[in-house]
Amino acid sequence: MSINIPLLLGGFLIYLAITAVIIILVVLVIRALLKYIRTSDVRIEKERVKKSLGEALKENRTRCKMTQEFVAESIGVSRQAVSKWENGTSDPSTSNLLALANLYSISAEDLLKEVE
Repeated sequence: MSINIPLLLGGFLIYLAITAVIIILVVLVIRALLKYIRTSDVRIEKERVKKSLGEALKENRTRCKMTQEFVAESIGVSRQAVSKWENGTSDPSTSNLLALANLYSISAEDLLKEVE
C-alpha cells in the first residue's frame, strides 16, 4: 500500500485553507459584536440623557414644589394647558415658556438646555 504524497499534501492544504477561513470569520464576528456593544452603550447613554420639554417643565415645577394649578394661575393659563405641556401633548408658546422659566427662577436658555 503506497501513500500518494501529492494527494495527501493537497488534502492538507485544503484543510488549512478551510481552517483559515473559519478563523477569519470568527475574528470578523467578534469585531462586529464588540463594535455593536460599544455603540449600544453610547445609544443607551443618549437615551438616558434625552429629555423632552414636558419632562423638563415637570421636573422644574416639582423642584420648585409647585402644583400645576399654582403654575397655571401664576402665568394665566388653565391647569389643563400646563398638564398638556408636561405630558408632551402640546408645547407652550414662547411667551408662556419665558413666563415658566421666570416662575421657576431659571433662564429660558437653561430650561431649553435641559432638552435634547
